[in-house]
Amino acid sequence: MLLATVLTLPSLALGQAPAISIRAGTVLDGRGGVVRNTTIVVAGSRIARLDPAIMTVTYDLSRLTIMPGGIDTHVHLTSHFDANGRAHNDPGGAERLQQTVLYTEENAYQALMAGITTVQSIGSTLDRDLRDAIARGIIPGPRVITSLDWITPADGDADGLRRAVRQRVAAGADVIKILGSKSIREGGGPTLSEDELRAACGEAKANGRRCVVHAHAAEAARRAVLAGATSIEHGVLLDEATLDLMAEQGTFFDPNLYLVFQNYFDNKARFLGMENYTEEGFAQMHRAVPLVLNVFRQALRRPKLRVVFGTDAVAGAFGKNWEELIYRVQVGGQPPMDAIVSATSLAARSLALADTIGAIAPGFEADLIGIDGNPAEDITALRRVVFVMKGGTVVKNVAPRPQ
Repeated sequence: MLLATVLTLPSLALGQAPAISIRAGTVLDGRGGVVRNTTIVVAGSRIARLDPAIMTVTYDLSRLTIMPGGIDTHVHLTSHFDANGRAHNDPGGAERLQQTVLYTEENAYQALMAGITTVQSIGSTLDRDLRDAIARGIIPGPRVITSLDWITPADGDADGLRRAVRQRVAAGADVIKILGSKSIREGGGPTLSEDELRAACGEAKANGRRCVVHAHAAEAARRAVLAGATSIEHGVLLDEATLDLMAEQGTFFDPNLYLVFQNYFDNKARFLGMENYTEEGFAQMHRAVPLVLNVFRQALRRPKLRVVFGTDAVAGAFGKNWEELIYRVQVGGQPPMDAIVSATSLAARSLALADTIGAIAPGFEADLIGIDGNPAEDITALRRVVFVMKGGTVVKNVAPRPQ
């Protein structure tokens, strides 16, 4: 699909900041469209227009492919390796809070430098302060959307779950995260009944929040979909009937196929012995890899099923986020352009931000990345992000490879 050559937003009120112009050799608009040899004009934090006639520009990126910044819909920003090299998932313990905050910001910065300009972090209470500091422009990082703490069976019966949802909303949660199944390291079985999930998801909706549900088992996902979940996270054990139901209901699917597992395997010694990271837990994760790959391939055969990009990034994985998308294309068989859309406009839609981020079009936030190569032709080009703009501010600009 070829977009119109000139896109304009004449009524955009963007203040008096001088415009920035970026000459692009190829633009992937995030919706499946391609534009060649045009200039993106940015005023303030937003895209004002695309105009091929403008040749005198602020940044000449005519050798690069420009696309919207990546949107990773599932990360855990506070997870990190501590001073002893051990995995540390939550604030507290022997580590000082100041250290946790700095490690968390380091994760955010690594994701931003890789070209991930928005993350949904689900979740930790500490995410809130990082989200707000980044939004104020105090520190660099991707736009952060957070659930704060999860909703779990420990929150009680239906009334307790509703109360917990209200508490998260009052504390500033952007989205509600619910533990609908056990960890895959514990078999992934359901943890909440359909009525309990309906209570939690209903309360989230009543408070204007989306509801994402951690669900591995098919039954756990089925209950969550019928209860009104916005998205199903993980889904290692889903069956075809549940995938059909998700497609029919318009539920987003956020499978995590590769990065999270490979990162655990590469760093096993750092995780082993913490929580449910046991030898049996690692064996369960090894068994999960081919299972979730098969689920992903089945999902791709359902055009109505909205499969988005999420990595479940934890300690050690930040900055490597695109490896998940590369795996989906090279091993999972997803067409490269579909994969790019899943990490841009479709991911934005899953976050209820489809009119704000995830596309290169007038009025959208100027979250732009420049890639040495064209990921629509060679998905591994995503490893070569050399230019990053987030909200109209350039945060990375390095020379591409010599021609």
